[in-house]
Amino acid sequence: MASQLRITVLRGGPSAEREVSLVSGGAVANGLRQMGHLVFESDITPDHLAALDQPADLVFPVLHGAWGESGELQEILEGRKLPFVGSGSAASRLGMNKAQTKLAWELNGLPTPSYQVLSRQNRSADIPVPCAVKALDSGSSIDVYICHTSAEAHKAIDAILAKQDQVLVEQFIKGPELTIGLLEEEPLAPIRIVAKRAFFDYEAKYRSSDTEHRFDTGLPAEVVESCRQLAKKANEIVGARDLSRIDLMLDEKNNPYLLEINTLPGFTPKSLLPEAAAHAGIAFGPLVDRLARRAFARSQ
Repeated sequence: MASQLRITVLRGGPSAEREVSLVSGGAVANGLRQMGHLVFESDITPDHLAALDQPADLVFPVLHGAWGESGELQEILEGRKLPFVGSGSAASRLGMNKAQTKLAWELNGLPTPSYQVLSRQNRSADIPVPCAVKALDSGSSIDVYICHTSAEAHKAIDAILAKQDQVLVEQFIKGPELTIGLLEEEPLAPIRIVAKRAFFDYEAKYRSSDTEHRFDTGLPAEVVESCRQLAKKANEIVGARDLSRIDLMLDEKNNPYLLEINTLPGFTPKSLLPEAAAHAGIAFGPLVDRLARRAFARSQ
């Protein structure tokens, strides 16, 4: 029988994605308990790090968004020499910033929609429409707007700049949306996202029951495989490890464009990485057990 591990699961956190993290973290903790581990669950914030004082063989962070997914928590764990699941601080920091991630992909010759970064001091740039207007460092499709007119675009830019210093304005690619989970740096089967609303926003991801996740993508097999290999390269460039999820769009000619990476994807009942793992024959308990054991083995 495999050895029992003492695992601290971190959930909640200070970001706008706290609600998702609480659900994800609870699911991970339950899955680890079912696999026989001793699990300590704790909320954590920059001002409350007591959870890290709990004796543990490893830490399983299940935080999304700023601080928990953007490298700061990972830097603290590295500084304390605590083994943990997921990407290190450098990859987490890069992956959280959509513009820096896109630049890294561009410099390595990978396709991503054209874009510009605007700030409060520089917001008068010509905005081609349709476009996607996005906060630089949020996930779960929070603060993402699909804009079809210049007026819509400027309104969305103003809304994000009221809260953040910079905003990403990205060329809108019209076509199928795919998401590809990566487990231990290998791509799982792509999922085609078919949202009944305008696009796959927070509501469609976590609350709506009419969003379809299709493994039968309706795309030629060679297109699907090229997307898998593109996701693997994109993941390598960021330096993500253990788990991640890459989102991409295809145009009318089935040319793929990388949108973003999630270095700590969700584990809610509607989350895509566990769904793709299950499609590959890896149930939820064995999935989180495998991730925990990989992180522990890295420390030995």
